Amino acid sequence: MQRVNEFELPFRRGTSGVKYLMRGPRIDWGVIVLQPGERLGAHYHNEVEETFYVLRGRPRIRAGDTVHQAFVGDVFRMEPREAHDVLNDAEEEAKLVFIKAPFLPDDKVDV
Repeated sequence: MQRVNEFELPFRRGTSGVKYLMRGPRIDWGVIVLQPGERLGAHYHNEVEETFYVLRGRPRIRAGDTVHQAFVGDVFRMEPREAHDVLNDAEEEAKLVFIKAPFLPDDKVDV
């Protein structure tokens, strides 16, 4: 058993960005908070699929060449090698859960 508390862990950018809650041994998962005007950054994974679940806000999700307006409760699953990004161009903070499987921490390719 492993226990963590989201509020005891830092975001990658201080108060926003990616926050891993658990890393391995079989999946990575955590939360992403994007302030208005912030984006995750376009990337893909060679072997990993990545799923996003929208908890708060109205971010836009780019999958390949298509941009989707996301709403609270929406789930988006990205296939391996499918370029994707999350952009918060709304006026409020966006918060998402992300899940990546299998656990391959060096599988990300920035585009």
